[in-house]
Amino acid sequence: MAPDRFARRLASVALALAGSFALLGPTAGHAAEPTRYPLTIQNCGLAVTVDHAPKRVVSIGQATTEILLSLGLADRIVGTAVWFGPVLPAFAAENATIKRLADNDPSFESVVGQNPDLVAAQYEWHVGPHGSVGTRQQFSDLAIPTYVSPSDCVAKDNAGGGDGVRRQMFSMDLVYGEIHDLARIFDVDARGDRLIADLRAREAAAKAAVAGKASGVPVVFWFSSKDEKGDAFVAGKNGAPAFMMQALGARNVVTTEDEWPLASWESIAAADPAVIVVGQMDRRRFPADDLAVKRRFLATDPVVSQLRAVKEGHVVVMDAQDMNPSIRTIDGLEALAKGMAAAGPMR
Repeated sequence: MAPDRFARRLASVALALAGSFALLGPTAGHAAEPTRYPLTIQNCGLAVTVDHAPKRVVSIGQATTEILLSLGLADRIVGTAVWFGPVLPAFAAENATIKRLADNDPSFESVVGQNPDLVAAQYEWHVGPHGSVGTRQQFSDLAIPTYVSPSDCVAKDNAGGGDGVRRQMFSMDLVYGEIHDLARIFDVDARGDRLIADLRAREAAAKAAVAGKASGVPVVFWFSSKDEKGDAFVAGKNGAPAFMMQALGARNVVTTEDEWPLASWESIAAADPAVIVVGQMDRRRFPADDLAVKRRFLATDPVVSQLRAVKEGHVVVMDAQDMNPSIRTIDGLEALAKGMAAAGPMR
């Protein structure tokens, strides 16, 4: 299917489904009730209690920040950190007014220095049992409640360090749950319901637009590499990219439960992926964070350049943040669907 025809079909399906979800979604038939405080919710194994709608939140993680922005809470965010790239375009002006504590890990002192009445984090390795920013107990000792994205703790083991091990396939229901929790915490339930309904409609539309056309196609997601010609951080069998592949009927060539395992290019070549998805980001922690470095490697490496995905031009560029569990996972699902449709039939 041509890219422009795919885009029109996706838009038409999304419009139809959006109407259905508007009728059947969580807001149908009743108005959202105000949050009653104190509110206690279960989050990543802990009971979190907030006494009032937070007025000063520090958001550690781009995905968490973008959920808060999507809920219309820019005026409550007093600090952010851990960014992979630009904010969603719709929030560029608002985000520019928010203090960025660090592009990567902020210090505990810098977070506490903002006098937050809530700290929300995308990853347990920033705020968790061994958090690089701080433990949840450290914040609790200062009477600061913390919230960690369920996408990073439900059926996921982060005890071994790194990006963790995901025991079950990621589901967007985890993100929808996070939106619901944060909407309740901030007493904006109706906004949360609308956001969830929109994302559900887009998810369903992307699946419907390529139904059966990507069945069994082998795919690998390349996030980055520590060295320009070194092993690749690729998507494991249960993360957000795996969810995208499963949703479209494609097959992940990686079978480990590690979230982002290191894989040799020899092993990737042996799996002979028909599509390679490469991450694009502003972050520059590793050499291959740079998309230009990735492209050069694919074109010049004597083994990788001979892969059918490279030779046939089946390389899909995706924003790295779309590869992480977040509202942007739907952007990634749409990008993968569009890229596979544009590539045409793949043997």
